[in-house]
Amino acid sequence: MKKIDKYILSKYLTTFFFCLLLFTAIVVVVDISEKTDDFVKSQLSAWQIIRDYYFGFIPRIDAMLFPLFIFISVIFFTSKMAGRSEVIAILSSGVSFRRYLLPFMIGAVLLSLLLWLGYQYVVPNANRKWGDFNKAYIDVNMGLINTNTTYQQYIYFRLDTNTYAGIKGYDTVSKSGNGFFVQKFKNNQLQYNLRANNFHWDTAAKKWYLNNVVERTLHPINETVKKHDTLLMNYNFKPRDLRKDDYLKDQMTTPDLDEFIQSEKRRGSENVNSLLVERYNRDAIPVSVIILTVIGVALASRRVRGGSGAHLAVGVLISVAYILFSRFTLVFATKGSFPPWLAAWTPNILFGLLAFYLYKRAPK
Repeated sequence: MKKIDKYILSKYLTTFFFCLLLFTAIVVVVDISEKTDDFVKSQLSAWQIIRDYYFGFIPRIDAMLFPLFIFISVIFFTSKMAGRSEVIAILSSGVSFRRYLLPFMIGAVLLSLLLWLGYQYVVPNANRKWGDFNKAYIDVNMGLINTNTTYQQYIYFRLDTNTYAGIKGYDTVSKSGNGFFVQKFKNNQLQYNLRANNFHWDTAAKKWYLNNVVERTLHPINETVKKHDTLLMNYNFKPRDLRKDDYLKDQMTTPDLDEFIQSEKRRGSENVNSLLVERYNRDAIPVSVIILTVIGVALASRRVRGGSGAHLAVGVLISVAYILFSRFTLVFATKGSFPPWLAAWTPNILFGLLAFYLYKRAPK
């Protein structure tokens, strides 16, 4: 790397991390002002709130706004370079725009990899910490609109293409329930039926422990009935699959999420699309860092009247448009028939085309 490359790359990274710290501080102050009453009601110390809530909240919000921080940082310092005629001097010396873009791309790839790793492992763990605190101290103060209960009733789901299960009542804390049944069909005819008065999760064996079990196997002209006081069964669902938790998909690392998606597909769950969108977003959002960097450099390298203010205004509009596209495609995928992978990648495809157009029209 030449001296000019090191200069641009250092400006890129230092401006980004400065913006990250500045915006994080602002968001934290706003969040504290909104949740002061909840923190007081929790009767926790300041350190407990920081450790149990903000150590989860800050990585979560930083990952969410990471591409926006990148975009604003690139536009801000590149427009400053253009205003001081540094970009004109670089391009006039015979350096092509592609070569001038190289240190920006190195920085973008490094930050994109950092964000990708964060989405795979760090952010899910932060979401778990943030979600646990929310359920314990924030959501409980929302009165009648609180939907995060530990006891659930009348749960029905599919184990595979021919087998169905149901639960009359289940407690997500004790991991136990009652009124459990399994039914297996073949050619629309019931072949097997199991019923248990109560059941619980055996942590050591990692299987379901059933009590007072009756198994019926139906034959063409008769049936076989077996009774068991206890029975240890290995079904393809776990306690986490029975949790009605709005935060669950955000709290699983990517390997766990992949396993959970396969399990939900086998069970014919209605939530598969939202899980797939979350999975594809973990790969798509880091790529947006590179796309937004190219857009930012192409826009801000041209010296215009109004300086960095005009560039920042255009940058904010593009950022808002990107977020709106992301929200629209998410709704279409979860509520409609839009393919989840396309919902996750559509903003990148559209803004990738915009990046290519701006790159072609960038000052040479």
